Amino acid sequence: MSVRIIISGGGTGGHIFPAISIARALEQLEPGIELLFVGALGRMEMTKVAGAGYRIIGLPVSGFHRSFTPANVKVLYQLCLSLWKARKLIREFKPQAAVGVGGYVSAPVLKIASLSGVPTVIQEQNSYAGMTNKWLAAKARKICVAYPGMEKFFPADRIILTGNPVRQEIEMNQSTREEACRYFGLDPAGKILLVLGGSLGARTINESMKGVCRQKDAETQIIWQTGERYYQEMTGLYGQKDPKTVIKDFIQRMDLAYAAADLIVSRAGAGTISELCIVGKACILIPSPNVAEDHQTHNALSLVNRGAACLIPDAEAESALSAKVKELLDNESVRKQMSEKIHELAEFHSAERIAREVLSIIKTN
Repeated sequence: MSVRIIISGGGTGGHIFPAISIARALEQLEPGIELLFVGALGRMEMTKVAGAGYRIIGLPVSGFHRSFTPANVKVLYQLCLSLWKARKLIREFKPQAAVGVGGYVSAPVLKIASLSGVPTVIQEQNSYAGMTNKWLAAKARKICVAYPGMEKFFPADRIILTGNPVRQEIEMNQSTREEACRYFGLDPAGKILLVLGGSLGARTINESMKGVCRQKDAETQIIWQTGERYYQEMTGLYGQKDPKTVIKDFIQRMDLAYAAADLIVSRAGAGTISELCIVGKACILIPSPNVAEDHQTHNALSLVNRGAACLIPDAEAESALSAKVKELLDNESVRKQMSEKIHELAEFHSAERIAREVLSIIKTN
């Protein structure tokens, strides 16, 4: 009889890509394993997970609004419906473990799993724990974290420091700068700025890049992931006028984008932070202000306090980004120092370590 595991979570690429990495590690360690993903209907995991070749079921769940609003009545109804659907799903699939990678959809799935006697594992990606994982931690067998000092959020005896899983093609990346530049049509002899706003795009970063594009020197090249909602505008403004600016709504070959980059501008989501540590590139972090508990700022500070990154607050980005980009692109020694320090913080083989914890719980349950 094959091992059966549910993996739940999503909402952004920061939850989805680690979930897929854990799934692949489980498949390598346990051939013939049956995996079922559970996501939120209408969110990006429904297409990204299916595109990676996995079965996924959607629940009609959404997050609560933090201020009092009648809309929370609908959210509460959706939660109750999702709890009922999760109970039915667990009865039918009969998982031997359930893994939550964050996002509100993991709450009903792991809650019902634990009430049904199914051991649960949660993976907390941020340095400041999210509300869902704090709520689920009381019943979790193991809590896999990416940062030290998480005892202030979780029971210390169940915490395992694993790091955050990153996409396998990035962790195992052997692409050369020359190969990457051929892919993007850029000159490997020139300086290359990589700009990332997360899988959904970031308005502040895109607006701030207008100043960077106006003030950059003629030799600076840019690879710019805008997100789908900003792609047409930014392509119309810059992509058709400057062959040294490559604009994408979503970069499929992030391994090559990282290999090409001299400097990276990015949000500070947990998954991105882990990838930046793995690739060891100098970076400017602009934390999103629109996340729970301001966790992106906490993530960024974990690097900044070690001299491994620069931080620009979201409210200051439009006025400050252009000057900081020029300062760092002009100073190779500072970039090299930042690269060395950020690479020291990398955690490798995180997906495999989490997968082993999950399988060990099944074997001892």
